[in-house]
Amino acid sequence: MNICLYGASSALIEKSHISETELLGEKIATRGHTLVFGGGANGLMGAAARGAHKKSGKIIGIAPTFFQVDGVLFEHCTEFIYTENMRQRKKLLEDKSDAFIVAPGGLGTFDELFEILTLKQLGQHQKPVAILNLNGYYDCLYKMLENAAEHKFMTEECLKLAPLFDNTDEIIKYLEDYRPEDYDFNLMKKVGK
Repeated sequence: MNICLYGASSALIEKSHISETELLGEKIATRGHTLVFGGGANGLMGAAARGAHKKSGKIIGIAPTFFQVDGVLFEHCTEFIYTENMRQRKKLLEDKSDAFIVAPGGLGTFDELFEILTLKQLGQHQKPVAILNLNGYYDCLYKMLENAAEHKFMTEECLKLAPLFDNTDEIIKYLEDYRPEDYDFNLMKKVGK
């Protein structure tokens, strides 16, 4: 399975986030999966790639050509695809992946998270999406989503689009065991009815 990891590129984040995400990359590789990611050498992207590389896993990096600056991109990818812009990068990350893990991140990660969730809600894909909630990072975001469902801006069913996990083994198991037929995607679209 090709597992896409969305996550921070910042090198300034907590070391516990880095070490846990590197462990996740190791587990993705040892379980025979391919890591697909935005190509970054730093932050959680770089941590996952280092972990996968350490275990001789297959790694597909995808980044726009303007990121070709010393030290920005991970050098040990099995395959690297360059795009003209961020939109093309995002589309290729979606197309090349069978599943998605959203690790802690900033604006770019939030953008990727909400786009992949919206596409799933609208029936454009039925791939598993899971959120890696390290140190409770996404607790506030999940409360915001619960609030949106409570006030009928989306259905309660939408809360199932991407469950939260604080454990790397559980998140991979969820992706491996995921069956789209266990979800009612039609209920996710019915807002205001």
